[in-house]
Amino acid sequence: MTDSALVVGGTRFIGRHVVEDLLDNGYEVTIFNRGNHDNPFSGNDDVARVEGDRTNDTDLRAAALSVKPDIVVDCVAYRPADVEAAVEIFSDVDGYVYVSSGSAYAAEEIPKREGETELCGCTPEQAEDDSMDSYGARKAEGDRIVDRAAKDGVNVMSVRPCIVYGPHDYTERMDYWLDRVLNYDRVVVPGDGQHVWHRAYVEDVASALRIVAEEGDPGEAYNVGDRRLVTIEEMVDLVADAADTECDVVRASERELSTGGLSTSDFVLYREYPHVLGTAKLAALGWDSTPLSEAMARTLAEHRESDRDGSEHDPGREAEERVIGVLDTV
Repeated sequence: MTDSALVVGGTRFIGRHVVEDLLDNGYEVTIFNRGNHDNPFSGNDDVARVEGDRTNDTDLRAAALSVKPDIVVDCVAYRPADVEAAVEIFSDVDGYVYVSSGSAYAAEEIPKREGETELCGCTPEQAEDDSMDSYGARKAEGDRIVDRAAKDGVNVMSVRPCIVYGPHDYTERMDYWLDRVLNYDRVVVPGDGQHVWHRAYVEDVASALRIVAEEGDPGEAYNVGDRRLVTIEEMVDLVADAADTECDVVRASERELSTGGLSTSDFVLYREYPHVLGTAKLAALGWDSTPLSEAMARTLAEHRESDRDGSEHDPGREAEERVIGVLDTV
C-alpha cells in the first residue's frame, strides 16, 4: 500500500519542492492551503488538494480526517498556536514534521548544534506577533512544543533550515546576486568577502523533511544546510561559474561603501557574524546535500526563466559604481 503525505502549504517555495520530492519517492500527496497563491500542481492528477485555513482548527482537523495521512510536513506554522493545534490533530500519524528555522537559535556559536546551542525565548506577546523581530522566538517556541508532544507519545520532529535558496524562491534574495553577475562584470561584495551565512539548497531541505518524517526520532530537531559552506565571495564565484561568465569581485569595507552612501547591511545575504549550523545529526539519517555547483546551476537556470531580479534588495547600482570608482583610484 502506498504511503500518503499531507503537505500544509505546498504551493510556493519549500512546500512546492517537498511535494515534488514526495512524489519522486512514491507517496500519494495532498496539499492543504487557502488557495491564495497559484497552484503549480493544478494540472497534476497525482497531487490532490484540500482547501482550508491552517489557523482554523476545524479546517485542519477536517483535512486530517479526509486525507488520513501517514506523514505530515507543516511548512506554514508561523505561530506557536499553529504547532500546538497540529501536534494534537496529527497525534496518530507516523511522522509530523514542523518546519522551524536556524533563527530559533539565540546564541552566536560556530556551529549551532541541536540540543546544545541555546534557543530563543518567547514571550506571550512574541507568540502572537507577526513581525520578523519575533520570528526566531516563535519558531523556537514551536520546537519546544514538538519536544513536549513527543514526551506524550506523539511522533513529531522539527527541521531547522538556515537561509534557503533555489528555484522558485519568492524572497528573491539569491536572485539579486544572480542578476548582478548576469548583468555586470564587476560585482561589489561587502566587507572582505569572507563572511559566512550558511545556506541550504531547497531540494535538500525538501529531502531532509521527508527523511526526518521517515527516520527521525520523536522530539528531536535536525539542522539542515549545505554540507559545504562558502563565503559570500565564493558564492558569487559559484554563480559566475554556473553562468559561464567572467565576474570580478570588488571587496568594499564599511568605510569604502560609505563613499557611495552604502553600508554592509544594504547587501542581502551578508551577515557580520558567521551563522553556521551543524548538520551531522541529519546526515546520520542518510541525508546528503547536492554539490554546490549543481545546486547553483539549477538555481540559475530557473532564475533565467523567471521574471525575478531581486530588485527589492538592490542597494543601487549607481551607488555601487561610485564605490568602484573610488576604489579604482586607490
